[in-house]
This record gives sequence, structure tokens and C-alpha cells, in this order.
Amino acid sequence: MITVTGASGHLGRLVVLGLLDAGVPAAEVVAVVRTPAKAADLADRGVQVRQADYADPAALASALQGTDRLLLVSGSEVGQRVEQHGNVLQAAEAAGAQLVVYTSAPRADDTSLPLAPEHIATERLIAEAGIPAVVLRNNWYLENYDTQLQQAASTGELTGSSGSGRIAAATRADYAAGAVAVLTADQPETGVLELGGDEAFSLADLAAVVAAQTGRDVVYRDLSPEEHQRTLVEAGVPEATAGFVVALDQSIAQGALDTGSTDLHRLIGRAPTTLEQYARTVLGS
Repeated sequence: MITVTGASGHLGRLVVLGLLDAGVPAAEVVAVVRTPAKAADLADRGVQVRQADYADPAALASALQGTDRLLLVSGSEVGQRVEQHGNVLQAAEAAGAQLVVYTSAPRADDTSLPLAPEHIATERLIAEAGIPAVVLRNNWYLENYDTQLQQAASTGELTGSSGSGRIAAATRADYAAGAVAVLTADQPETGVLELGGDEAFSLADLAAVVAAQTGRDVVYRDLSPEEHQRTLVEAGVPEATAGFVVALDQSIAQGALDTGSTDLHRLIGRAPTTLEQYARTVLGS
């Protein structure tokens, strides 16, 4: 039995659908969700939809019964994720799971990314649990840049404070394919995989891609952290959120998302989606 948590979210849903496409019988796939109605289409295809919240150990124990392989999609409640992930791991141990796959953050053990501490703490919990594990350190989603691609095409300008820092992003579908490959492997290669695109890019590169695809001049204006914060707040972004965005850009400037890894390409047997390819789908060019 293969169990996927967070299965009604963007990534989890893609993994469940990918398992079915890979030939895993629907009856052998468990989709764990907080709101079963959001996974009604999966249930209609024969997937076992089970209700559980990461904060509810009893519900998790029931939902993970019979699990052989588990994909733990990291939770979204920042500040609570270590405890919640621990609840899932305890349920997996009780169920006798033989493999845990976890979606972590790039270079979680050596990065200034604000979200990394919860991920590395979860990686330690997995190691302590003693269950064979594969840690998928997923880089940024190309989908994170939808708004910036569209704004750059509309205004001819892109702003940020990431300097020349490079981002090895890929699509959710690429990362989902990586998870499916691990979950369906005869003998999964345990350990840590740094997943992302083959071709890292800077925001200046993103501006150049938009320019090439729209035929208009597009520039990247790199701001100081203080200018970036002020610009975001003036645009209506809450101050705390603006500060978080700036902190992310500073991590990118320091190389946090430029892993230089081709693990995803090797795992899925093809090149991940490039920025140019993705921009065409967003901009319709």
C-alpha cells in the first residue's frame, strides 16, 4: 500500500495521479486528506481516501493503517510542522511502514533559507525513526514565478533583491514525477536527493526570457533589501510577509537555491522543464 499525505494539495494530487498512471492499482493507493470532499474525484477512481489532520495522532494512526510506503508531503503550517510531521512518523512506525519519502527543502542542512530549520528537524526525526527513507529536497517551483512572469510581460520591469543568485527551479509535475519514481521503484535508493532543474537561472535571466518571448524590453532592477521591503509594503504587502520575501531573496543571493544537482533528471529519466518552456505556457507565446 502506498500512502500519500496532503493528497488534495497541488503536489500530493499530482503524485496520486502519477501513481495511477504508472500502473499502481487504485485500491493500493491511499490519499490522506483533511477534507475528503476535495478528493472526491480520486475516490471515484478507486483510490482509498482517508481523513486525517497532521495535528491529530489518532486520525493519522487510522489513516496510515496498512501503509508499506509513505510520501510525507511537508505541512503548510509554519512553526508547527516539526510536531505535526512527528505525528505522521509515529503513525508510520505503528503501521509498519517500510519506506518514508519526505519532501524537504534544498540544502536543508546548509542554507540560510528561513524555512530550512523545520525541514532539517524533520529529517532528523526520520533518521531517529529508523525507517528506510528517501529525502526529496525539492527546489523552488517554477509556478512560484507566475505572477512575476506576467508582471514583467505587462510592465517591462522585474524587481527583487536576489542579486545574481541563481534558482534551480522545476515544475510541480517534475517533482511529482520524482516522487512517483521513488515510490514505485523495486529497490528505492535511500538517502538525500537534491532535486531541481538542470539549468539554474537568475531574475535577470527571467527578465531576458520574458523579453525574448514578448518582443519587448524587460529589465531586472535589483534593489537593496531595505528598498525591496519598502517597495513591497507600499504595494500593499503586509510588513511581516514582505520581510519574509526579502529574507528569501537574500538567501537566493547567497546561493541557497543553486544546488548544481542533476538528481531530478536522473530520477525521472528526462530533463526537467526549463524556464523558457514554462514561460511559454504562462505567457501563451
